[in-house]
Amino acid sequence: MNRIKIVKGDITKVKVDAIVNAANSSLMGGGGVDGAIHRAGGPEILEDCRAIVARQGGCKTGEAVITRAGNLPAKYVIHTVGPVWNNGKKNEEALLANCYFNSLTLAANNDVKSIAFPNISTGIYHFPKDLAARIAIETIAVFLEKIFIPDEIILVCFDDENLEYTNHYYNQYYS
Repeated sequence: MNRIKIVKGDITKVKVDAIVNAANSSLMGGGGVDGAIHRAGGPEILEDCRAIVARQGGCKTGEAVITRAGNLPAKYVIHTVGPVWNNGKKNEEALLANCYFNSLTLAANNDVKSIAFPNISTGIYHFPKDLAARIAIETIAVFLEKIFIPDEIILVCFDDENLEYTNHYYNQYYS
């Protein structure tokens, strides 16, 4: 499936219509990819996030919201809140799948042709990287069977371990 690409790199440098931010529920920036996106994008992202918080009080786990991208080489940032891993006892797998599905739905509704995802929840939220990669690939594949945009999905892996698992499940799913 040539609509999905897997790369190792820095998501803040990827030139796409939208990048996905693994945000926290406050939408105010934080550590990891969330902090990097807010720093690279500048104050416009935080301004839009504050407006969303004022309107709806943040973003729940598994949900997604969209903002401008500020100084990033993208038009939009789609912020999604991944689940904190709790030994699989708090519906974490379904919540992570919702992150991908809701981000893709928001992208399609905003005519996003290209989108880049980080490895959601695999950092400080401690979601097992192998399980997270499988959920990402399966959720994206099911979405693409029904909806024909975006045209390009880039899975941007920050480290070798995420890259290895993501490639493994992609090859397993599409072989």
